Amino acid sequence: MSSANNPPVSPLAPAAEPDLPPVAGVRLATAQAGIRYSGRTDVLYVGLDAGTIAAGVFTRSKCPSAPVDWCREALGEPSARVLVVNSGNANAFTGLKGREAVALTARIAARAAACPESAVFIASTGVIGEPLDARKFEGVLADCEARAEPGSAAWSAAARAIMTTDTFPKLATRTAAIDGTPVTINGIAKGAGMIAPDMATMLSFVFTDAALPQPVLQALLADGTARSFNCVTVDGDTSTSDTLLLFATGRAGNAAVADPADPRLAPFKAALDDLLIELAQLVAKDGEGARKFVTVAVTGAESDPSAHRIALSIANSPLVKTAVAGEDANWGRVVMAVGKAGEPADRDRLAIWFGDVRVAVAGARDPDYSEDAASAVMREPHVTVRVDLGLGQGSARVWTCDLTKGYIEINGDYRS
Repeated sequence: MSSANNPPVSPLAPAAEPDLPPVAGVRLATAQAGIRYSGRTDVLYVGLDAGTIAAGVFTRSKCPSAPVDWCREALGEPSARVLVVNSGNANAFTGLKGREAVALTARIAARAAACPESAVFIASTGVIGEPLDARKFEGVLADCEARAEPGSAAWSAAARAIMTTDTFPKLATRTAAIDGTPVTINGIAKGAGMIAPDMATMLSFVFTDAALPQPVLQALLADGTARSFNCVTVDGDTSTSDTLLLFATGRAGNAAVADPADPRLAPFKAALDDLLIELAQLVAKDGEGARKFVTVAVTGAESDPSAHRIALSIANSPLVKTAVAGEDANWGRVVMAVGKAGEPADRDRLAIWFGDVRVAVAGARDPDYSEDAASAVMREPHVTVRVDLGLGQGSARVWTCDLTKGYIEINGDYRS
C-alpha cells in the first residue's frame, strides 16, 4: 500500500532503468546509517582516483545548507577524492551544529580514503532545520571505502540511496570522443519537490573519465546547466541544498584541451548537455504527485531571457498546472500567466497551442477552435503548451508537471 511517505511510482517513470557502465577511476558504495529512514540505504560514498578534478554549481538561495558552503570552498582546491551524500536530513538552517557536522563528516571520509579533508565533497538532502548527527558515519564510510566498486549495480544503488520523496531512481549515461579518444559520462540525480533550480539542481552528480582542466570543466557544466536543470520546475520553490557536481578522473587519457570552445570538445559537450537534459526531465517526470509531463515552449519574445521568464511564469502557475491535471484545455490560464510575467507582451499578437492544436490567436479564441481536439491533447501523458508572442526572436523551453492532490498529501505529511 502506498502512503505519503511511500508514494506509488510515477506513471511517467521510464519503462526500464538503464545499465550504467563503469567510469574509470570511480568506485561507489551505499550504506544504512539511520540518518532518518529505517530499512533503506541513506548514504552514498564515491571513491575517486587521485588526479580527479571537480566542478560545481549550487543554489543561489540566501539560506544555503552547510554542505553547499563546504563544497563551494572545496572547489577552491578542485582536486577530489571522495563524495559523501546522505538522504533524510538536509543539514540546512542548522547553524554552528551544521558546520560542525560537515567538518566531522569530512574528517571521517578523509580518514577512510587516506586523503586530505579538502578533497572531500559533501551533499545532504531531506528535512531542513534538524541537526545532523555525523557520528553515524563513523565506521560506515570506512566500510564503504573497503567495498566500493564500479559496476552497474553500484550505480543503481547509488541513485536509490540519495532518494527522498522520489518514486524512482534517476540515472543516465552517454559516450563521446575527445580528439578521437572515447570517454564515458555517467550521471545520477534526485529531486521530486522543492524544485525550481537557480544555478543548479536538487542533487545531481556526474562523473566522466575525460581529462579536462578545471576551468574548462566548470565552463562546460555551467553552460549545460543553463539549458537543462535551470529549465525545470515542479513547484517554484528553490531548495537550500541544490548541488550539481561534475567529476573528471582523467583516466581516459585524451589529449589536453584548454579552451571550452575548442571544436575537439564539441562531441563531449553535446553528450554532457544531453545527459543533463535527460536527468532534468526525469526530475520533472517524478514531480510529487505528477501524472503529466509538461513542456512549455515560448517563441516570439523580445529576448531569450524574456522568453525564459514567461515560460517559467506559465510552468509555475498553480492554475495552469491544475488545469493540466484536470485535462482541461483552459487556455485562459495561459493568457493569465503570460500577462503576469512582467515581460513585454502584446495581447493582440498572442497565439497559444496545446500540442498541435491552436486554441487562441490575435488576442482571441482561434476561429477554428475545437474543444474535442484540444481536450484530446490534454488527455495525453505528455502535454506541450506553446506560446508565440509575435514580438521578436526570443525563445525558451522549460519542463514541469501537473499539480495534483498527491503533491499536497506528500508535503502535508512530509515530517510525519
